[in-house]
Amino acid sequence: MTAYNLIICIVPHDEGEFITKTAVSAGAGGGTVMMGRGTTASGVLHVLALGDMPKDIVYILVPAEKKSDIVGAIAAASEAKKKKFGVLVTADAAKLLKTGTVSGGGDYMTQKTTHQMITVIANRGYADDIMAAARKAGAGGGTVINARGTATPGDAKFFGMEIIPEKEMIFIIIDSEKLDGVFEAVRTLPCLAEPGSGIAFCTPVGDFTLLGKKS
Repeated sequence: MTAYNLIICIVPHDEGEFITKTAVSAGAGGGTVMMGRGTTASGVLHVLALGDMPKDIVYILVPAEKKSDIVGAIAAASEAKKKKFGVLVTADAAKLLKTGTVSGGGDYMTQKTTHQMITVIANRGYADDIMAAARKAGAGGGTVINARGTATPGDAKFFGMEIIPEKEMIFIIIDSEKLDGVFEAVRTLPCLAEPGSGIAFCTPVGDFTLLGKKS
C-alpha cells in the first residue's frame, strides 16, 4: 500500500506558485497555497517563518517514494533565490482520499526527528501573545494564518471548546529538545487558560531544509 508524505514550505508571498511548479516538474501532482504572516524572528534558524511579513504556506502531498526527489528539486531551485528564502519540512500522511478511494495507511514516521511543529488554534487576537511566550522559551518565530471555527455540535464536543468563527492558527517549528519548554510556556498562557480559548498539539517533522542561497 502506497505511503504518503506532506511537504510544507513557508516562503515569501507570491512565491508559492514557484514552489508548486518546481514540485510538479519533479513528479508531484500539485499543491495548495495559503496566505499567512510571519512573526518577527530572532537569529535562530530553527523557525517556521523568517520575518514579520506576508508569507505563502504551501502544502504538497506526495507518494513517499517521490519525496526525496521533490524535496531535492525544491531545495536546488530555491538556491537561485535570496538567502533565507524560506523553510521546508515534511510530515507523514497516514491516508489519502482521492476520487472516492482511500489509500495509504502505512507506518507513521518512526525515526527520531530533530524538529517538531507546534500548532496552536486560538481565538483571534492572541497570536502575538502566544509567539512572545514561545520565543521567550526558545522558539525563533512562527507563521500565523487567519481561520474560522465550525459550528457543528460534533466539532464543539470533539475540541471540548466553544467554537467561534474567528480563529488564528500559529505554526512553530523548533528543535525537538526545546519542545517541552516551549509547549509548557504556551500551555500556561492566561489567554489559553479558559475553556474554549484554544488548543495546541505537536507533530514530528523531518527533512528540515532552509531554502535559498547557501552563502
